Amino acid sequence: MKAADVPAVHGKWEVREVPTPQPGANQVLIKIHASGLCYTDVHITEGALPTQFPRTLGHEPVGEIVALGEGVRTRQIGDRVGVPWVQAGCGRCEWCLRGKPLFCAQQTDTGIHTQGSHAEYMLAYADSTALLPEGLSYQQAAPILCAGYTVWSGLRIAEPKPHERIAVVGVGGLGHLGVQYAKAAGFETIAVSHSKDKEKFIRDLGADEVVADGKALQSLGGADVILATSNSWSATADALTAIRPDGRAIIMGVSTEPLQFTPDFMFKRARIIGSTQNGPEYLYEALDYAAKGKVKVITETYPLSDIGRAYERVAQGSVRFRAVITTN
Repeated sequence: MKAADVPAVHGKWEVREVPTPQPGANQVLIKIHASGLCYTDVHITEGALPTQFPRTLGHEPVGEIVALGEGVRTRQIGDRVGVPWVQAGCGRCEWCLRGKPLFCAQQTDTGIHTQGSHAEYMLAYADSTALLPEGLSYQQAAPILCAGYTVWSGLRIAEPKPHERIAVVGVGGLGHLGVQYAKAAGFETIAVSHSKDKEKFIRDLGADEVVADGKALQSLGGADVILATSNSWSATADALTAIRPDGRAIIMGVSTEPLQFTPDFMFKRARIIGSTQNGPEYLYEALDYAAKGKVKVITETYPLSDIGRAYERVAQGSVRFRAVITTN
């Protein structure tokens, strides 16, 4: 089979011919139809997340099960499935016993502890796979397995109440989905973006208002929930000045900057909540919204043979908004 190989940290991505793996106990073999190329793949390539190279990356996989390993009961050949970032925990630590393997220190992550999905075939633990809703295309489903899952999980963990207002900071790969999910869930939604040329587009996504900064957000009355999807924590800190009393700021963007806030944040009894992917229930819901057409991922699609160019565009921040690799 063909697979995109990263030989070492800072290595150049190359498509190579490698042996097709065979499923072991409790595993399935998936013929990959689409694989989202996430900026996290850039972080891994540049050494920000430790892994062993050479490695095939990719953690937004969707495809068709073509072989079953021993002991698999819940999946069948022909099933359309996706695989999230966390495939398994150790099963023995406190967090696994609490049903929260995302906190397990020995978790198995797709594309970092396993060979990932930028390939024609991929192995996965059967219990980690999610059945895709009927009618949802592979190209639309792939980015939901990380980007959509992350954003919807963040909104859900914020526990927004009726009549509360949602603000989405940064309208990029995560943020353009955040606007759509918040609106699909029935909330007044404000986008915070410095890109004036995006305003009509952002409103078409469902935003009720588009503002440039925290001051403008405050002039609209502020926000009860701020979904911080931007990789600029200075932009996030600016938006936090407009959080309402008892507000929640959900941090999903990754930055090396310090996140600063004023004493006013304390007096408002506001909260900062870190969030990644908070449980399979939320993945089910995120996929369901997409299947019903209430959320649409805006993608650039590349064949596996052109993954080097796709990677460079993602690394440069040139993709608008998610890159998807196809293998057929």
